[in-house]
Amino acid sequence: MAILSEALVRAGAVGAAVSLPDAALLALPEKVLQFGTGVLLRGLPDFLIDQANRQGLFNGRVVVVKSTSGGDVAAFERQQGLYTVCVRGIEDEQPVHENVVCAAISRVLVARTDWAEVLRVAASPELQVVVSNTTEVGIVLDASDDVYAQPPRSFPGKLLAVLLARYEAFGGAADKGLVIVPTELVSDNGTQLRAILHELAAHQHLSAEFRRWLAEANTVCNSLVDRIVPGAPDAAAHAALTQELGYEDELLIMSEAYRLWAIEGNERVRQVLSFEQADAGVI
Repeated sequence: MAILSEALVRAGAVGAAVSLPDAALLALPEKVLQFGTGVLLRGLPDFLIDQANRQGLFNGRVVVVKSTSGGDVAAFERQQGLYTVCVRGIEDEQPVHENVVCAAISRVLVARTDWAEVLRVAASPELQVVVSNTTEVGIVLDASDDVYAQPPRSFPGKLLAVLLARYEAFGGAADKGLVIVPTELVSDNGTQLRAILHELAAHQHLSAEFRRWLAEANTVCNSLVDRIVPGAPDAAAHAALTQELGYEDELLIMSEAYRLWAIEGNERVRQVLSFEQADAGVI
């Protein structure tokens, strides 16, 4: 049986119960830099971005940064970033049984080996958003981290390096800041991350001009995510789903129908995160 790929999507060679993206969505610009490949990110933010793209609302894809080359990196390469979200549950008192091929992810970069490419993405004029889920231990200050390392050790260090590269690429232009939405399950995740970025910038003796741009041109949002995404099914369920789908998918995940991504922000955030118009689950 064929493996999920862009060619399979273009050919439409799948089971009748599969919702495929239009092939044009595979060529959308990369507007999001995402730290993490976990099932919650793939089953909620990436899923919602895909749904918005299908409605012509956000029109952007996601570049994912993974710390190491292990795990699912090879599967993402084989499947060209595509994966299936099998949604099961009840919504509006009606059963939900949907198989959605998500085309939000354009590629996966490994921080340890692809850091120069991550910084090139940081300097892209198309980039607008950073999303993260590095677990609750990701939003912590490593005061000895080096923003010029290849890569920095910590997530805040990596993010600060991305922002510094962007600042330098655009000469500190006020309109080139990013909307940053951490989804780590800690209270006031955006507030904590913002404080760590500023403290780390001070530890690194970065210029006052950069630190002003960091504060004024970028928006770090508190956010809350809520969706049960248990991840990959067991072997028997996976085999049954493969027959239903009509293709192999190493990255297939299950999720409940209920979804919530609550993001705290201003009008600029609302405009940049235009995918919130696509789904009532984004508020």
